[in-house]
Amino acid sequence: MYRFRPSYPMYARPFKEYKTKCKQAAAMMVMIQNNLDPKVAQFPHELITYGGNGTVFSNWAQYQLTMKYLSELTEEQTLMMYSGNPMGLFPSNKENPRVVISNGMVIPNYSSKQDYEKMNAMGVTIYGQMTAGSWAYIGPQGIVHGTTLTLMNAGRKYLNTDDLTGKVFVSSGLGAQGKAVVIAGAIGVIAEVDEKALNKRFQQGWIMEVAKTVDEVWEKVKKAKEEKRSTSIAFLGNVVTLWEELAKNPEVEIDLGSDQTSLHNPYNGGRFLLYFQIINDKIDLKIKKKLKAKADILTDPNDFTSFKYPSYVQDIMGPMIFDYGFGPFRWVCTSGLPEDLQKTDDIAAEVCSQLSKEAPKEIAQQYNDNYKWIKQAKENKLVVGSQARILYSDEIGRIKIALAFNQAIKEGKVTAPVVISRDHHDVSGTDSPFRETSNIEDGSKFTADMAIHNVIGDSFRGATWGGFGIVIDGTEECAKRIQSMLMFDVNNGIARRAWAGNQGAIFAIKRAMNNHSKLQVTLPNEVDSKILDDLKF
Repeated sequence: MYRFRPSYPMYARPFKEYKTKCKQAAAMMVMIQNNLDPKVAQFPHELITYGGNGTVFSNWAQYQLTMKYLSELTEEQTLMMYSGNPMGLFPSNKENPRVVISNGMVIPNYSSKQDYEKMNAMGVTIYGQMTAGSWAYIGPQGIVHGTTLTLMNAGRKYLNTDDLTGKVFVSSGLGAQGKAVVIAGAIGVIAEVDEKALNKRFQQGWIMEVAKTVDEVWEKVKKAKEEKRSTSIAFLGNVVTLWEELAKNPEVEIDLGSDQTSLHNPYNGGRFLLYFQIINDKIDLKIKKKLKAKADILTDPNDFTSFKYPSYVQDIMGPMIFDYGFGPFRWVCTSGLPEDLQKTDDIAAEVCSQLSKEAPKEIAQQYNDNYKWIKQAKENKLVVGSQARILYSDEIGRIKIALAFNQAIKEGKVTAPVVISRDHHDVSGTDSPFRETSNIEDGSKFTADMAIHNVIGDSFRGATWGGFGIVIDGTEECAKRIQSMLMFDVNNGIARRAWAGNQGAIFAIKRAMNNHSKLQVTLPNEVDSKILDDLKF
């Protein structure tokens, strides 16, 4: 199918350059070409956007057919996408989504790794990752922001501070951490075995310093500490070596650590997971191979999600962010103009600033974090490919920002439609017991009803394409879609988390019910702990 790869340069054109029969189709063509832009995509010729195997289409013939269908799509048709396969245009109506997308849907008895590899090679299924297969990837700034928020909240949880100045963070799998650690104000050391990837990040300005020995790493860390300066240091080598050598040095104090390699894809770039803990300010290193090793990593041998070293979602993002309804709200200015992005940045910053003053104490800090992020976004040069931005917000913030965008387009202050989307790394969009739903402990983390309800509910409440995407065009109709869809998209997940007994989610859904008279959600009745203590089993 490589003979169908287009000869023209692949990048997101300005919205008006696409010849289509409806503006929603043109906006989606912007998103597709941005996902496949060589500046954005990891392996563009293989149609892989990120994560080693996050795919937009199986082959270039599917790309060509999809672009052809989008050029012909009207507001009375819906394009059906089956794991990258454009099945065709079906009659519908203006209120329906213009595109419906599903990826990687397989029958359980045929869902092994071997089954997937076979079906993927045949071109009948793809792994769309979070946003590649849904045409919503905006470059690496999404993971930069998520990593920034994780670091800041880890500081609050484990170091009891909002100020990470002088704090040392060690990680591996060089990606977003270099930018994130500087934005968060800490000192970062990130190991990377791929010299080409390391040099690329350094040349792009995503990493500030490079060290080829552990001694050199620690000298740079000490200097940054003395100067009270935030920096990011890439170590060329294996993170196992880094941790082992740092552990031997009596001067070393590491405040936070993580592993961010591509463990979902271990044979194509992913590496083995490191499990470690900090005891009495020293590192007790426990290196365990995740694959084919009977590693002692569980607190309960009968529950293979009970890790001694919890994931960042289970430990931080889930209880501190997702349960309260905060998640990755993103937008793309289809004009391609930096001026439009700056205008939307200003709008979002104003909304976050105002909401931080009005919000309950439980969530005010999250608005402050996002205000800080959006004010620094331009100077940190986070745009790769399309003129896009991300921030984390709850239902109220997302709706206020989207409606303000709609008004700005109506008044001509923003010159072309804006696409809003989100990562599925969110409160409601993904059922994943090791990530997004890892802090749901009522026994339902292996069920997938929430994600199915999410795509169905979004689709009949105004999504331009489902999964998740709305083309904001400045119309009154769009304003109604924004309010209807975003209210459900967030509260669907909060309701499920509240049902599981998560305290942050119970707080958030009660607040939502106070704001929406027609919203009625089943809440759990908690048993008095004394009754449980008195029971004899």
